[in-house]
Amino acid sequence: MNTYLDHAATTPVRPEVAETFARVAAQVGNPSSLHADGRRARRTLEEAREQLAAALGAEPAEVIFTSGGTEADNLALTGTWFKVSADEPRRRDVVISAVEHPAVLDTAHALGDRHGAGAHLVPVDARGRLQVESLEKHLEQRGQQVAVLSVMWANNETGAIQPLSDVVGLARRHGIVVHTDAVQAVGRIPVDFAAAGVDALSLSGHKLGAPVGIGALLAGRETPLTPVLHGGGQERAVRSGTIPVAAAAALAHAVDLAVADQQAEHVRLRELAGLLIEKVPQAVPGAVLQGPTDDGDRLPGHVLFTIAGTDAEAVLFGLDMAGISAASGAACQAGVNQPSYVLQAMGADEAVARSGLRLTLGHTSTRDDVETLLRVLPEVVQRARAAYSPPRAAQVEVS
Repeated sequence: MNTYLDHAATTPVRPEVAETFARVAAQVGNPSSLHADGRRARRTLEEAREQLAAALGAEPAEVIFTSGGTEADNLALTGTWFKVSADEPRRRDVVISAVEHPAVLDTAHALGDRHGAGAHLVPVDARGRLQVESLEKHLEQRGQQVAVLSVMWANNETGAIQPLSDVVGLARRHGIVVHTDAVQAVGRIPVDFAAAGVDALSLSGHKLGAPVGIGALLAGRETPLTPVLHGGGQERAVRSGTIPVAAAAALAHAVDLAVADQQAEHVRLRELAGLLIEKVPQAVPGAVLQGPTDDGDRLPGHVLFTIAGTDAEAVLFGLDMAGISAASGAACQAGVNQPSYVLQAMGADEAVARSGLRLTLGHTSTRDDVETLLRVLPEVVQRARAAYSPPRAAQVEVS
């Protein structure tokens, strides 16, 4: 049986959620239709909206269903930027952290390249957490030119939980719309939309035990948004398209279950991650924990190591051959392995940024999974080091 340690990428669909999806999918009806089948579909959709909102401290009217986290991020940034910059022409800047997910990072750059937005990246410290003082300084200088500020709740590579309350406080001084990508946070740590004070929040179903292809943007009633997709005017007229009712019901059920299990899972996953943090460096000299060292600043069950003298691709291949699914701290685009921009933003050189091994735990993870990894990893790393060719000018020391 495969050992799955890549829950941050996607987590297995929960059996109860699969049952909900199958039951609703068997029912016919477009929620925009006026006949009985359409009204039944609409009722199911609105019940899902209410269930999701209740689990995340939002109002049902604030829930906008999307195809996933990427669309939610795009809608939040693009929809907000177009609306705000049209209403207040001086506000044309987008400010994000340097370690945002590509769905935010690339959207900010696209707004700059195609529409003349000013895109500014706020640096992070050596542990991957936002430098609040740098954000404060930038906003003091250009706060009145910023249309939208986006800082993720927790990072997908390091698991670093960002100082969101500080971000919101600074943004409010300058009347800036705040969005947070909470794709990694929802269901793993407490997330309350109203209490957070943000204007918009993205989440994705397949990180929570729902199927791929469904997510949501939580957006306050007063959040300025203009449509990115045009059509029938569904979802507050800012996200047109027929909503897949079965997927929405599955998402709401998955969020509800994850939030209900959150406290117990937090303790369980923190313990398993603690074993990895303790034992991996013992088993593999040269393995260094990246990201926050304080448990309170890192997602439970989320661990990133860099392993000196290796390329992540070789390590992942070796683990895969041994039946272990893990991930890299680097981005793989169009089949080309790239150094992790997150690790580089934290100050790592190219060799280190190519050596990340991300191990993420979830609702199916067990101690056996951790022990299997610890048993297999030393030999895999040994083989990867034997085949390693460092980037030019990189000096690698292994002790």
